[in-house]
Amino acid sequence: MEKVVFLLSLLAAGRVASQSTCTSRRCLAEMLIKKGLLSQPQDEYCFHEINVTYMFYETLSVDTKKLHLNSRLEVTFEWKDPELMWDQTVYPYGEVVLPVNKVWTPRFQVTNAIETDIKHTSNDLLVRSDGTLQHEVSVRTKVNCEVNLFNYPFASDECPIAIDSWYGYECGTLLNLGGLVYVTGTHGDWQTDRVELNKYYGSGYILVALSIKPSSPFITLQLPSILILLADVGSFALPLTGGERNSFKVTLALSFTVFLNILSDQLPGDSQCGPIIRIHFCVCLVLLVVSMLVSMLLTRVANEGCLFFCCCFKMPTSKAKKDKTVSEETTPDIAVVQLTESEESQTLRNVSKFLDGLDAAETEKERHLEIANRLDRIFFWIYFICTTGYFIGMMTVMAQYKCSVNHFRSWQVANQTK
Repeated sequence: MEKVVFLLSLLAAGRVASQSTCTSRRCLAEMLIKKGLLSQPQDEYCFHEINVTYMFYETLSVDTKKLHLNSRLEVTFEWKDPELMWDQTVYPYGEVVLPVNKVWTPRFQVTNAIETDIKHTSNDLLVRSDGTLQHEVSVRTKVNCEVNLFNYPFASDECPIAIDSWYGYECGTLLNLGGLVYVTGTHGDWQTDRVELNKYYGSGYILVALSIKPSSPFITLQLPSILILLADVGSFALPLTGGERNSFKVTLALSFTVFLNILSDQLPGDSQCGPIIRIHFCVCLVLLVVSMLVSMLLTRVANEGCLFFCCCFKMPTSKAKKDKTVSEETTPDIAVVQLTESEESQTLRNVSKFLDGLDAAETEKERHLEIANRLDRIFFWIYFICTTGYFIGMMTVMAQYKCSVNHFRSWQVANQTK
């Protein structure tokens, strides 16, 4: 009986010894987890360096109305925690996997972001025998970027994305930024031209160069305004009399007004360098209205020989005299009487005066039409030269003038207040 008890005790002791000397990766991971190291590694120097070994950048979209830049970052960290080291003579492994919520991980932040969504790309992280930890996070951020839209739709600008980690006055973490890989491509009307990483001690920023593809906004915004003004210039070929020209010009002005109402929600938002295309549309509308009003006034000149209520091109007395003569001669006789020779000659004279009056009225009308056509030709060339010069000047300004925007103004103010 004593032998049986002795053997059982030896077996239990062997099991305990085998459990205490477990050297598998899982036992190593459980041993590290039991340490419960959820606080930042700290020593005499309270700041801890975090190596950002790899960053991947991609532009998701650009909100031209709200001036927001939406982007995605994939960031790989490496940092050291001396208390997570192990002896490879006991645990002969160079690496082990630990749950990400069982150890401390550095905080990555975008300081000039409106919204930031940071997620772990995996529920685990990698720990090496020398205490080095490696982890990767995915960052989706929305940055308020005051893009220079003065030259819209030929706009281009650079937008900074400030990256940093948490730190206080005497403690915290410092980022040691490494390489950056980015994807160039189109995102709606915008495209990413280049991405640069600018490093500072413990932080930095990503400078994203953006430019708009002018083909789509030009077709939807500028081309209709050019075609409407071109049609307005072509309407001068219609005659002044008859009302066809005035009706056509009124239709053009109303069509352009409806066009602006439709595009009011699609035009880019206002900023320090607001889009000059807003002024362009206002000038186009003014040109259409001026052309319509001048055409109406010249139509009145062609028909009445006067502007507004003031007769300018003929004498009102002659008109009244002529109307009196016409009214006298057009009054019918009720009774048929026998005319004498003197009365017949008087009738012939009256008929002659009536015909002369008709000829004078026709001559006066032709003279009014000639004056109106002469003024119309003069206004046409003035309008054509002004419209052509305006479009050339506006295109030159849109393509060449540069309006500068200080994207670092908020950071400068923040630094001055510290």
